[in-house]
Amino acid sequence: MDDDRAEPGALAPESLRRRRFMARGAVASLAAAGGAAALPGAVQAATSDNLPPNVPRWMREPGAGFLNPAYGVPSPFEQHVLRKLPDTPPPFPTATRTPLQSLFGTITPNGLFFERHHAGVPPIDPAQHRLMVHGLVERPLLLDMKALLRFPAVSRSHFIECSGNSMAEFKAPGKGSVQDIHGLISGAEWTGVRLADVLAEAGLLPSARWVLAEGADAAAMTRSVPLAKALDDALLVYGQNGEMLRPEQGYPLRLLLPGFEGNMSIKWLRRLKVGDAPFHTREETAKYTDLMPDGTARLFTFPMGVKSVITAPSARQVLEGHGFREITGLAWSGHGRITRVDVSVDGGRHWGAAALDGPVQSRALTRFRFPWVWTGQEAILQSRGVDEGGNVQPTRSALLASDGQNSAYHYNAIQSWQVASNGEVGNVHV
Repeated sequence: MDDDRAEPGALAPESLRRRRFMARGAVASLAAAGGAAALPGAVQAATSDNLPPNVPRWMREPGAGFLNPAYGVPSPFEQHVLRKLPDTPPPFPTATRTPLQSLFGTITPNGLFFERHHAGVPPIDPAQHRLMVHGLVERPLLLDMKALLRFPAVSRSHFIECSGNSMAEFKAPGKGSVQDIHGLISGAEWTGVRLADVLAEAGLLPSARWVLAEGADAAAMTRSVPLAKALDDALLVYGQNGEMLRPEQGYPLRLLLPGFEGNMSIKWLRRLKVGDAPFHTREETAKYTDLMPDGTARLFTFPMGVKSVITAPSARQVLEGHGFREITGLAWSGHGRITRVDVSVDGGRHWGAAALDGPVQSRALTRFRFPWVWTGQEAILQSRGVDEGGNVQPTRSALLASDGQNSAYHYNAIQSWQVASNGEVGNVHV
């Protein structure tokens, strides 16, 4: 790393950065008042009766009252912030993607949390839903939702990432936005009960080593979970961001395995079978394995690797005007907390440390920020995440050297955004 060297486009030490930024703000204020030429992006001369110094029309009459008194909705001016299908969706839609470029902080609103399902969303009546716990246990259980709600509850923030997120980047650079390329990742505050508490209620037999989790959808999605993970931080979740799960997120009950590939956090959870070995289901043999260059397949690659992506500026955005702007994005790791994110504006020749918004939580999204002055020259923006285990986000060439290009899962290479001299941002491989 070259952290001690000045990075092209990076700002000066913190005290000087602050003074310069405040000076820019003062000039922008003067410009808005007509006292100086406006900076790029500053408030320009009024072109509408609703702009200062006029009193806007929405101050001259009462508002419309509640937009939706029963359940709040976003502003009509934010109707473009939506989940979306990929540019070339499959015949049967199975996934929607989160608009990473339009979000703030680290919590994804429930209505924008990405979807992934294999046989549609089942219309489950919670009063008729049961969780069965059986197999190598002393006391098999059949729990309804009221019984589960009586267990001690916990709330924790974690990300869920589809293991196929970013898969197209194994081949050619995707031409879509950051939502199209990396949008199968979202973060939420989850509420539920510890799986360890439920297994303790059932009583594990000494030979117990694995747990089979099965969903109540038409695909009967099933995955084998190591008992060590089940007893560590796994949750049986019924709440998301303060409300009950949405149907597409597993209502009324899902498994949450923090940091593990998303399809293992089985939605619409109906059954947990304890066994002494993995169950080798379709979704962990024919699917969700990593095909290596020599033709063999890696099984049970559960944790998602350390990863980061710049969300602004990012592909399909256009920078308007030269000068200061903040580079921002998200970082995460299935192995624990993010400890550092480095940012480069010259394609990886020089790196500088980004600021991390706190609190930084384990296996959760972390927001990073980096100050930058764009001079109008071409630039290649990159971010590189590092987690508490010392895992470093790999370059694309390093990832392909180890994993090849046959896999469709666990792509976590450094993302490069190219800023053209006209301000257009696109995806490139370097």
